[in-house]
Amino acid sequence: MDILILGGDGYLGWPTAMYLSARGHNVTVADNYFRRNACTTLDVGMLYPVPTLIERAKIWHQHTGNEIKVALGDLSDPEFMRSFFNGRVKYAWTATEKPSTAQPDTVLHYAEQPSAPYSLIDYKHANFTLQNNLLVTNNLLFALKDYSPETHVVHIGTMGEYGTPNIDIEEGWLEIEHKGRKGRFLYPRQASSLYHTSKIMDTDLMWFAVRMWGLSITDLMQGPVYGVETPESEIDHRLRSLFNYDEIFGTVINRFVVQGVTGYPLTIYGQGGQTRGYLNINDTLQCVEKSVLTPAGQGELRIFNQIMETFSVSELAELTQRIGQARGHKVEIQHIENPRKEAEEHYYNPTYSGLVEIGVEPHYLTDNVMNSMFALVETYKENIRKDVIFRGIRW
Repeated sequence: MDILILGGDGYLGWPTAMYLSARGHNVTVADNYFRRNACTTLDVGMLYPVPTLIERAKIWHQHTGNEIKVALGDLSDPEFMRSFFNGRVKYAWTATEKPSTAQPDTVLHYAEQPSAPYSLIDYKHANFTLQNNLLVTNNLLFALKDYSPETHVVHIGTMGEYGTPNIDIEEGWLEIEHKGRKGRFLYPRQASSLYHTSKIMDTDLMWFAVRMWGLSITDLMQGPVYGVETPESEIDHRLRSLFNYDEIFGTVINRFVVQGVTGYPLTIYGQGGQTRGYLNINDTLQCVEKSVLTPAGQGELRIFNQIMETFSVSELAELTQRIGQARGHKVEIQHIENPRKEAEEHYYNPTYSGLVEIGVEPHYLTDNVMNSMFALVETYKENIRKDVIFRGIRW
């Protein structure tokens, strides 16, 4: 297939590009380096340096002979978005002299500001989050409507859209009976940050486009992801994805492992009862591929809950402490005042069977997985800056 990845330089976008390229697909990635630039502006470190997107595409081509085409630009600019569908795209790098200008069979939409804390630093960061995330999605939907309505979209949503309701979380939809009549509605959303609110708005925009224009969209409600190692990145360490360990862009398990290695007490917000669904980065790749290969129908908004198991923050901290201490680290657990407005003790029972039913084989958070993450972080221990781990963004 011809696959376009929006946000192809990101934590998940780049591993997805390699994964699909290795399986014979024609892959194009688009990005504007927001994540890298934001890390510089906010002065939050990465665990190790990562080559530019063009450099990574060249390294991938050198090792595999496979081409990942690169386009650099801002997807909130409608003309840059539309260039991928009207034949006017200008590539920053290709391995061939005349790259294909075919309209993509599938678009993978990762191109959003991905951090809840970032969205609530102040009103300027909130405005950017809303502006970027909604404009990119809207630009994509109009480009599809005008040029390529049969292209399938796989959008990376978030389980955070649902919040923590006191009823079971279904996969996107809820059957309701009211005053003797029945209907099927999007599951009620109750976001806990402006980032998550923007993702709810994404879902509403896509539901509009599906109903009005007959588009084909799969929305993956993803939980926090952990890990960076994939079979493709093992070819060359320079192909590893971004690894943030700060409170803004770092996911909780990645952060805890770094804290455990460097002797920084594990930062548990409040009592640590917050429960969420998690998945290994390799399962993100599986979920996306299976969604690509079994697309939603025209005029269908298909929603999967993309998690593989649930943990409380305290359970993750205890696991990190046990593995870290076995490896000789002094790992302390510290409960701090919760800087976020969130329920710490709550009911949480999401359904997440749909992706397994279409062929995903889950990886679980085993001791071996945690040991491999510790081993990676230990290699780069000297790069860790304790001052960026926690700064206490509040809301």
